[in-house]
Amino acid sequence: MPHIIVGTAGHIDHGKTALVKALTGIDADRLKEEKERGITIDIGFAHLALDSNTTVGFIDVPGHERFIKNMLAGVGGIDLVMLVIAADESVMPQTREHLDICSLLHIQQGFTVLTKIDKVDPDIADLVEMEVREFLKGSFLEPSPILRVSSYTGQGIPQLIETLREFVGKARPKDASDIFRLPVDRCFTMKGFGTVATGTLIAGKVAKEQEIEILPTERTARVRGIQVHGHAANEALAGQRTALNLQGIEVSQIQRGMVLTTPGLFIPTSMFDCHLELLRSAANPIEMRKRIRFHIGTAELMGYVVLLGQNRLEPGQTAFAQIRLEEPAFALPGDRFIIRQYSPMLTIGGGQILDSAPLKHRRNDKNVIETLRVFKEGSIEDQLLTVIEETGLKTVELPELSARRGLPAARARDYVAALVNSGRVRVLAESPYIAVAAKAFDEAAAAAAAAVEKFHETNPLTPGIGREELKARLFGDASNLLFQAVLDKLATDKKILLEQDLIRLFGRKVTLKADEEKMRDQLTERFRLLGLEVPPPDEIISNLKLDRNTARKIIQLMLKENTLVKINEEMLIHRTTVDKLIADVKALKSKGAKIGVGEFKDLTGVSRKFAIPLLEYLDRQRVTRRVGDERVIL
Repeated sequence: MPHIIVGTAGHIDHGKTALVKALTGIDADRLKEEKERGITIDIGFAHLALDSNTTVGFIDVPGHERFIKNMLAGVGGIDLVMLVIAADESVMPQTREHLDICSLLHIQQGFTVLTKIDKVDPDIADLVEMEVREFLKGSFLEPSPILRVSSYTGQGIPQLIETLREFVGKARPKDASDIFRLPVDRCFTMKGFGTVATGTLIAGKVAKEQEIEILPTERTARVRGIQVHGHAANEALAGQRTALNLQGIEVSQIQRGMVLTTPGLFIPTSMFDCHLELLRSAANPIEMRKRIRFHIGTAELMGYVVLLGQNRLEPGQTAFAQIRLEEPAFALPGDRFIIRQYSPMLTIGGGQILDSAPLKHRRNDKNVIETLRVFKEGSIEDQLLTVIEETGLKTVELPELSARRGLPAARARDYVAALVNSGRVRVLAESPYIAVAAKAFDEAAAAAAAAVEKFHETNPLTPGIGREELKARLFGDASNLLFQAVLDKLATDKKILLEQDLIRLFGRKVTLKADEEKMRDQLTERFRLLGLEVPPPDEIISNLKLDRNTARKIIQLMLKENTLVKINEEMLIHRTTVDKLIADVKALKSKGAKIGVGEFKDLTGVSRKFAIPLLEYLDRQRVTRRVGDERVIL
């Protein structure tokens, strides 16, 4: 069942509200002042059932130049427009401004209605129609019909309804599978119900009892009740005029311009990257940091324009720009906006949001321009790849991708899967779903392999580089998940070997020079002769008059090769000595299950200085277990 919103546009007192009433029987002027003054001040709403399957919602907007901001709050969610022109006045200033606004918002469909046809002679009506056709040349309404009606006599109303039926059948409905978004255009309190917020549901759907978030304030509320076109409903779908009774929020905490959406997905921002179009009719060019009124959805905010890649935008031209606002707002890529001059308040341009979560840019950064070009012209896959590549080695999770490009998570995941299949993205984890650009990953892997090789060249006697040292050198901003994934890939490709906390090139062995081999023999023999009473390694090196740096590296190699055993930081013992010690202690078990420090000293002939660390080592190796002042032999 299609849900289509039709908006009126046109100059003040050209019969927009009367036309809506003639079509629907509903008076869209709801304010007392509107009825007293006979003009529309704020947006009004009505609906018409074309048949049992199709209901059309109408948004009636004010035509007076003073209320253009109210008109903009209503026109953003419409699917097609009825441009209303009075036959007794023809084209007027707000006719032009409203058509400009509709064109800037990229409203694709609509038609023109000549109203008050009962007030003019047929030949005058013919003349006005010629003027209107000339006015519409080059616009999206040029090929559409111009209908003559009288809301007072009913002339032309049946033909208008048939035209509506035809255009509604061609209109593309809004997507109920998108992320739920409802820009608020009215909010009030109903006795016995509490806070009510209304708007056009521009995407997704919402159901009773659903939790929603109000942006940009980031407050949450629960949907207590729903009305669609004035009737109670269990859910509302994209394209429907919707009223939500909200629980957990005061009416003072919600206002026109805010947006209801899915909780926890989006972060408000005061900056938007966009593609900006300046109207040909604009009186002046836009120069750097021009102050503007920014209209997005139902919101009006103050801000200024920062042009990217150029210093000046002439009327009729387009540019990439960053809009910087004085307060946070919420929009998504693809949303259309209008900019108006700060003073006097005239519509001067509009455009499309390209990035709703940008950083501040340097104005002449060519990379920024290329990124925005991809966001404007590229496929969704290319846009997602650009976001993933931007994060580099920090990686990106699915919710961030979804929010950044305004895509439902499942749809974003499908596009990422296509990027994975084409070899442009790697998925590091499924839950949570974490991705990284294949190019960044491969470059990191190549850099890691090169760093390990360079380490070996610089430290030929060291078995390998420590994991933490390698991570600190190359992966400072990267997650541990990505670092491990790089190591696993290099190990699978047989480029490196992972040995506990050390990393070395695959197949590499330490090869000692003749003088280094001689030094190792000297150290091996000295450690073997010293037995269990071994001084610190540096003392042994000094006694043997060896080069300290080289000897230390050889000792580390002997530890790696298990020739030496580390008792503590200052005590290294030859492996054969340790093996004999363990055998001697275990042999005592047949004589008694326990051994004290004194018995251990008698067994080994060492002083207490050496006995204590040796016993602690045996405890760690589960040869003994300390119980009080004694050890139980296991």
